This record gives sequence, C-alpha cells and structure tokens, in this order.
Amino acid sequence: MTGTTTPGVNIDRRWFKRFGRTDSAKVRLFCFHFAGGNSSMFRQLPQKLPWYIEPIAVQLPGRTDRFTEAPYEHMDPLIDELIGVMEPLLDRPFALYGVSMGARVSWALAHALRERGLPRPRSLFVAASVAPSCDNGEWEWEGLEDGLEGYVRDMGGTPVKVLEQPELLAGLLPTLRADLTVLSTHDFHPVTPLDIPVHAFAGTEDPEAHPERMTDWSRETHDQFTLTPIPGGHFFDDQGEQQVVSVIVDRLR
Repeated sequence: MTGTTTPGVNIDRRWFKRFGRTDSAKVRLFCFHFAGGNSSMFRQLPQKLPWYIEPIAVQLPGRTDRFTEAPYEHMDPLIDELIGVMEPLLDRPFALYGVSMGARVSWALAHALRERGLPRPRSLFVAASVAPSCDNGEWEWEGLEDGLEGYVRDMGGTPVKVLEQPELLAGLLPTLRADLTVLSTHDFHPVTPLDIPVHAFAGTEDPEAHPERMTDWSRETHDQFTLTPIPGGHFFDDQGEQQVVSVIVDRLR
C-alpha cells in the first residue's frame, strides 16, 4: 500500500513509517533498526527533531505488520529492493542513521547509491556496530552455550516479558537469526571508502561495539569522522538517545 507525500512522490508504507510527521522538512533522515527489531524504536523521533528534519523509519520484512513476509538473509537483495522503493524519496537532501545491524545496512546502502550514480546521503550516522573492516569471520552470537537466546539476553534491549515467555522469545528468534545471517554472509570489501561524513555513537559499556572498537569506522570514509561515546550498553536509554539526536541535528543543521 502506498500513500502520497508531495505531488508525484509515493511512499511505500510497508517499508517506510513516518509516525505522523508531515512532509514539509528540508532533509529526510532514513532510520534503520537493529537485528530482530522494528521501526517502532524510532517512534519518538518526530517529537525530538526540528521541523526541517523528517525521520523516516525503515521497516524490514518479517516483523510486526510485515510478519507474513520472509525476512532477508542476504544483504545484496535487501539493498536492491530497498533502493527500488526508496528512489522516489531521494528527491531532496537526506541522511542515513542505522543502529547495530541497521548501521551495516545503511553503510551498504550508501555504497550502492554511489555505485549506481544515485543521490548520495549528506551524512552516515552509525550506532552500536563495529566497523566492517573489523570483520574476521567470527561473530558474537556464534558459539554461545545458550545460542541466540543467550545473545539476546547479553545484549539487553529485549523486553523482560519477552524473555520470560518462551513462546514470545521463540517467535522473535527466526527473524533475529535471518537478520544476523544478513550480516555474517555479507562479504563486501569496498576498494574505495565513502566520501561522506561518518558519525559513530558507541555505548561505553557495550560488550560488542564499545568506543575503542568503533573508532575503526574512520577507515570507511575519506571525509570527516567523529565518534560520540554514550553512557550505557548496546541499547541507549532516553538520555543517550537525546545525545544522538543532538549530534544529528548539529550535523544536519
């Protein structure tokens, strides 16, 4: 199902959630959720951002209102379809913001847009994900005695009611497994780094993507790189999210 934003521009409401914001902004901010997550994590952004930045949350298949659709297990077809539905929305300046898995999706998307000669983002904002150059074939979620359930518990961010109810947790794991497969099978090593600013956000207590590990995102661009440490773990609390918003607003002002 699609709906109209501005005349001649359609937005695919399966893929993009706007949470009530009107299309009067000067810059679009495409937001990509973490593995096993969904677009609702960005629901409060319209109230936190100034009018001239419109957050558009990306909803991947296999969750919430797209539960009946098979989730992607490989990055390339995901990026191909994403560009197809996203291209009509690239008619004005935009930026990309990805959290955890979403950081990798937005990074791959930025490369694909450049390779295809399409409009490029003004900035790439990445949170809670180590840089692609750190990939060595070993993944945090592999080899745990309690498998993906243990990984979900270790990372935090999953509601306690889900962790305590086996049927709810079992419903989450297939989509999470597919999302993580997107990451582990993406063997992409670009020769040329991006030529846009990259801004990273790292939880100081994040066991997976602490600030020291996220500094390697500086290798992913020839342009400016900045790193903002955020107190806390893999998922940011309200105060941490406000820090992220403040940096995004400053960079896109």
